[in-house]
Amino acid sequence: MISGDLAIKVENLSKRYRIGVKEEMHDSIGSAIFDFIRSPLANYRKYRSLYKFDDVDPLSETNPISNSSNIIWALRDISFDVKHGEILGIIGRNGAGKSTLLKILSRVTAPTNGIVKIKGRVASLLEVGTGFHPELTGRENIYLNGAILGMTKKEIGMRFDEIVDFAEIETFIDTPVKRYSSGMYVRLAFAVAAHLEPDILIVDEVLAVGDIQFQKKCLGKMENVSKTGKTVLFVSHNMGAILQLCSRCLLLNDAHIAYNGNVRKATEKFLQIGRTDKEINACQFIGTLTSQVRFNQIYINGSTSNNQQISPASDIFIKVKGHCLEYLPKFRTSIIIYKDGIRVCTVYDLLIPKPLSEGSFISEVRIPAFVFRPGEYTLALGGHDGGILASGTDWIFGNEVMSFNIREEWSEKNDYGSVGIINVPYSGNRSA
Repeated sequence: MISGDLAIKVENLSKRYRIGVKEEMHDSIGSAIFDFIRSPLANYRKYRSLYKFDDVDPLSETNPISNSSNIIWALRDISFDVKHGEILGIIGRNGAGKSTLLKILSRVTAPTNGIVKIKGRVASLLEVGTGFHPELTGRENIYLNGAILGMTKKEIGMRFDEIVDFAEIETFIDTPVKRYSSGMYVRLAFAVAAHLEPDILIVDEVLAVGDIQFQKKCLGKMENVSKTGKTVLFVSHNMGAILQLCSRCLLLNDAHIAYNGNVRKATEKFLQIGRTDKEINACQFIGTLTSQVRFNQIYINGSTSNNQQISPASDIFIKVKGHCLEYLPKFRTSIIIYKDGIRVCTVYDLLIPKPLSEGSFISEVRIPAFVFRPGEYTLALGGHDGGILASGTDWIFGNEVMSFNIREEWSEKNDYGSVGIINVPYSGNRSA
């Protein structure tokens, strides 16, 4: 049994995936059972080879299957507790195991080893359209999700207007959700998950699809949910949101827990992980333009090295090489600069968007380095097609594609007596 003050207890949790193994798909449970009955010996051998370890510990480093090149451990020996009313942030680089952990907690997938104990009703928002049937309308999907959570039609009806108002989709509530934009999907999905009174709310990076105002609205709602004694698990690459919202933070790295505790310390450790040279195409990009736009390489002052040391007396010259696979009428590249997870500024290669034709392109931005105070900064890279970035605009975004460091050295252009995130160029005077 899980103790009274705990909502979640995870003990020695591990999840293994086999790559390069073709899985047979069935249209129904009946067809799967028929296939197994038809070829019992072949299926026995197949499942024994995949899952039978005899007397060998499946997690042991001496296990030949565990060491095989086609085995990937998404999680290894993860243990932690979450209390009722706690907002736990989960951070880590792409591939660290964050989404796998949430899928196990949401009972979407089963662990290879370990124990998960959950006390209460769980609502999850793991990806765009989670739990929605595309042929059903927004109204029908609200009732469907509520029924899955074990609520009565009357209980759902009492919260229906509040859900629709929060999602801001009243005009389209009786439209099949397959016709919704990604932003509309997310607004409705979060509204449903947050308003149907779950004991535990699990939210993945999917909120990045929404516009800035909606993200703020969601953060406020999650904070209010926790104040009523509910538990929130929040995965995000936005360190500012993690710092603002979470009471504790779990840092995952290479399928293990690298840190569990103070939120600010966790974000600082996260920003120090993996500061090595890398190709930009190793980063994960999200958005509606990922099939039309490819960012291939990024240079800072002519170098692809991470964590470059830059003098405040120089310029920061950022060059991005990319490829467009389909004509875009109003595209511009955006470069977002973060300090300790806080967005410092966003700059564009073009002041006014213009067409981007098929083929290779180069985007360039030059920023005077003296405006940034000494310390480490990270770059996110993106772009959007359609002019002003708003809900429904096509976009692409990749986080932490590169970093740089402004050296602490004197320059006649900066003032180290000032405080704040940036140095603001200004002129001043005083008279008697």
